[in-house]
Amino acid sequence: MAVAPRTIDIATFIDERKLGPFNYKLILLSWLITVFDGFDMMMISFTAPYMRDEMGLDKLQLGNVFSAGMLGMMIGGFAFAYLGDRLGRRRTIISAAFAFGILTTATAFAGTYEHLLILRFLDGVAIGGMLPLAWALNIEYVPNKMRSTVVTIIMVGYSVGTALAGPVTVWLAPTYGWEGVFLVGGLGTLVCAVALLFALPESVRFLASKNIRPELIAKTLNRLDPTLGATAQDRFVLTDEVKVKGEFTPAQLFLGDLKWLTPLLWTAYIASTLAVYFKANWGPIVYEELNFSRDTAAYVSSFGGMMGAVLGLLLMRFTDKKGPFAVAVFPAIAFPFLLLVGLVPMEQTMFLIVSVFATSFVGGAHFGILSIAGVFYPSAIRANGAGWATSIAKIGGIVGPVVGAYVLASGLPIVTSYAVLAVCPAILAICAIGIGVIVRRRRTAAAPAVPLTAPVPAS
Repeated sequence: MAVAPRTIDIATFIDERKLGPFNYKLILLSWLITVFDGFDMMMISFTAPYMRDEMGLDKLQLGNVFSAGMLGMMIGGFAFAYLGDRLGRRRTIISAAFAFGILTTATAFAGTYEHLLILRFLDGVAIGGMLPLAWALNIEYVPNKMRSTVVTIIMVGYSVGTALAGPVTVWLAPTYGWEGVFLVGGLGTLVCAVALLFALPESVRFLASKNIRPELIAKTLNRLDPTLGATAQDRFVLTDEVKVKGEFTPAQLFLGDLKWLTPLLWTAYIASTLAVYFKANWGPIVYEELNFSRDTAAYVSSFGGMMGAVLGLLLMRFTDKKGPFAVAVFPAIAFPFLLLVGLVPMEQTMFLIVSVFATSFVGGAHFGILSIAGVFYPSAIRANGAGWATSIAKIGGIVGPVVGAYVLASGLPIVTSYAVLAVCPAILAICAIGIGVIVRRRRTAAAPAVPLTAPVPAS
């Protein structure tokens, strides 16, 4: 006897499940490709001295190469986000992975400044599209209470990649030149891209939001739970989302309560990114100017970065349980300590301790805002929601080093830069609280979920 078609609520089905082998495999694949995403983006900072010596590049030309990659990432965030919501997560992630694997490998053969500039820009476009797509795909396969945790774990992969860029360059460049570092990064990325080609799933939320490929939805849901017995004849719905009609336009990022959430998210993300790039670019120089040795400056800055990642991991479970309000905690802690470092004289050892403590919380706060960047958007526009936030945030990445240069050249005591930096976590904390208030209202107003499965009504 044939089983009558049912209505299956994918949102409830996923939200009531625990993470299983399917999720762990997806998280691992996403983590690995983001390791190479971070490695391929950061290696330019460590290979730049070798490029300068070999190609005879001056500081302005190196700066242009750095900026070309950042500009490419901004454009890539917009472009691949659009493709991710139009063509699907799987196809776009795989395309981005192959693109930046090929372009990173090709950069090893750049023989002139012009070639390097062009390839770095194009590589940045591909690299910039990866992270928001990886977030979107994983978000759409885990319960609401695990979303921030999973995004943070994936972002740790990016941090691991950026941390590896330095040691790998020190290991390879003296023997194989800067080209060898790019070959390792590019070929490693291509290996991961092949793994994605064979193992990466498409988002069932995306498919359901577009009302396409019911047979693939059924097959994937049955992989998640073989007892479900879903078929292509079933009707698949998302009861936790507002239906988004038509092709994506930026105006969709401001529909309903998104008109408040999106500006708050963008402002928070810009402020946080500005702070991170400010401290990353100028932190070691500030320590050197304060008469710490170059080695001490490097180790202290690296330790602060690692502590930021650890704090981000500690924060993730609270973010899933308490929502955006938890994101406000770290910047609220960083704010007074940055003011203390910037305005109150202290002896050197105490200065090192307090400054590392303060900047670690700046890094941990950045993980917090990253973890919620794509959570609040419907599946139909989630890649665009995360992608636009990530790209808009690059404004902070571009402005941060410039602000640092002006502050350090202003004639004020150099430690004053920490007091100026305190403005960023203050803005982030205020925005996170605002996001939390809006999300609480959204959840209060939400209608009760429908049962997981129900017979399809007769037409």
